[in-house]
Amino acid sequence: MSVSSNRRVAVIGGFGFIGLALTQHLRRLGAHVTVVTRSLDAHRDAIAGCEAHGVGVVEGDLRDSAAMAAVVSAHDVLFNLAGQSGAVRSMEDPWTDLDVNLRGNLVLLEAMRASNRAPKIVFVGSRLEYGRVGDAPVNEEHPLDPLCLHAVHKLTAEKYLRLYEQLFGLRFAVARVTNPYGPGQPRTRTAYGVVNRMIHLAVTDDTVPVYGDGRQRRDYIYIDDVAAALARLGESAVSDGRTYNVGTGVGTRLVDMARRITELAGSGRVELVDWPPLAEQVETGDFVADISRIRRELGWQPAVSLDEGLQRTLAFYRAHVAS
Repeated sequence: MSVSSNRRVAVIGGFGFIGLALTQHLRRLGAHVTVVTRSLDAHRDAIAGCEAHGVGVVEGDLRDSAAMAAVVSAHDVLFNLAGQSGAVRSMEDPWTDLDVNLRGNLVLLEAMRASNRAPKIVFVGSRLEYGRVGDAPVNEEHPLDPLCLHAVHKLTAEKYLRLYEQLFGLRFAVARVTNPYGPGQPRTRTAYGVVNRMIHLAVTDDTVPVYGDGRQRRDYIYIDDVAAALARLGESAVSDGRTYNVGTGVGTRLVDMARRITELAGSGRVELVDWPPLAEQVETGDFVADISRIRRELGWQPAVSLDEGLQRTLAFYRAHVAS
């Protein structure tokens, strides 16, 4: 079932960072896209932009069974991006993370079981589910050992999906996304999205803090590549019941990333700072994704290099700051 060719597609949580990019990508593919958002009032500007391009918008909380039943009944593919994000944030506010990331996902699955079992769900997981893995690239069969509640809840949601597939025949695919960056993430978003945060600070000539020695390697992926991967999971039957890493397979030290951003920006200053205690406890160290499965099975691979992605993102935020 293709997400293009006039298919009816819902992006739940479609006004988040990944959701907006995915919505734009799906629209370009020719899908009939509906964004499902918890609050219309919170996204008036984004709603106007979507509706101008033929994208529908409906209000519905992931935890509202009646709202999810209506969404499920009207669409062929469901991209579930709703939820609370952030490793430290989940430890500081565990109850909200539990409520949104677990109860919300269960409400959606129950709505499907009761109303319409035909749609396919594409669920966005996290590289945090793997925990501390060392310096070798990590494939999808690597043992999972989460270090924060956010990752525990993401992993549990994956188990919900597999159970509902086995018992009720629901179709799903999972994307464990590494570290996305690119245009569109708000300046106020500081709990995660480290590259965007660094770029915000650099273009305003602020200090760019790096925790510890900054030697931890991360796999950074441009937001448009994430959107293309998610769309591929939604359109291919090969991905049914499968889990895929979505990254680049290339690791970059955090301190090198900060220095490269300030170099490209021509402003900002990198400063090594002490770890906040809770952040240090949940820090996973190195993570580089093995993306051979998604490349082999679905023919997807990232198209935007790190330097090109950083240049695009810097240009976007320079214009944003200037405006």
